Amino acid sequence: MARLLDQILIIDIEATCWDGPTPSDQESEIIEIGLASLDVTTLDPLEKRSILIRPERSTVSPFCTQLTTLTQKQVDQGVSFSTACAILKNDHNSRGRTWASYGDYDRRQFARQCEALQVTSPLGMSHINVKNLFALANGLSHEVGMAEALKRLDIPLEGTHHRGIDDAWNIAHILAVLLTRIRTDEAA
Repeated sequence: MARLLDQILIIDIEATCWDGPTPSDQESEIIEIGLASLDVTTLDPLEKRSILIRPERSTVSPFCTQLTTLTQKQVDQGVSFSTACAILKNDHNSRGRTWASYGDYDRRQFARQCEALQVTSPLGMSHINVKNLFALANGLSHEVGMAEALKRLDIPLEGTHHRGIDDAWNIAHILAVLLTRIRTDEAA
């Protein structure tokens, strides 16, 4: 499959979580895939989308709701993880496009869940870790969180932090600034 270089898909997931250790009868699993696409030519974010996923091996804790605003009732209306993967692949051509996330957690969680549920990953091999790229591009001695990166770039945080749809959109703006800087430096 030829790689498509027209858009970068920015993925931000939210997963079931607890205030403290994971209960023995639960397993952290994806409950939201936030998606934003970034036009490679213009570096404009094009769209954002939330895919809610019905958990199969855990429930949404009060802590998780406090963090993400997602409730058990909301995610119960979501699709299965395999259906969410099919949406990424079929509607967004995710296997053929470069994708990005803020940090490596999203990539690793996707891989774990695909393996556990025996679902072929909908994501291509070409991944950009925006958290790492931001630290390297800015000469930082350590990686910083998304909210801190937005602050350093003087970009207001849009939406609700720790909601996949909003975080993906905000990450798209960070990546757009980084790519603009690269292109501006190359043109000079």
